[in-house]
Amino acid sequence: MATAQTGDTVTVHYTGTLEDGTVFDSSHGREPLVFTLGSGQVIQGFEDAIVGMEEGETRRAVLTPDQAYGEYHDELVFSLSRDELPPQIDPAVGEQYQMRRPDGQTFIVTVRDVSPSDVTFDANHPLAGATLTFDIELVAIE
Repeated sequence: MATAQTGDTVTVHYTGTLEDGTVFDSSHGREPLVFTLGSGQVIQGFEDAIVGMEEGETRRAVLTPDQAYGEYHDELVFSLSRDELPPQIDPAVGEQYQMRRPDGQTFIVTVRDVSPSDVTFDANHPLAGATLTFDIELVAIE
């Protein structure tokens, strides 16, 4: 039976959990995920776990931060005065916004704290620093 290799388009069902067992994402109850191995569409550790699987096979993959969304970086947490924000924005903890760097590149931030004078943002990926477990079922290889 053929195994999944770089360049193959694969169809998978998966459930991702944190170390405490909390589910952070799952394809169950919706269409399975379809992507091409080696294309960079998903995190590297997830791709690596699928390479070598056969259709119908299931696998559990435990990914360290370096295989997933990277380490958490304190220097990516910053505060802005409310005066620096557009007046129509009324941020709340947990909301996400898109910001633009001086060079024009955009990035996503999550609101971590709100005070009457300042708003603290976190530009780390929400899963940065986390060890992730994926239960993967390889549905099809094209």
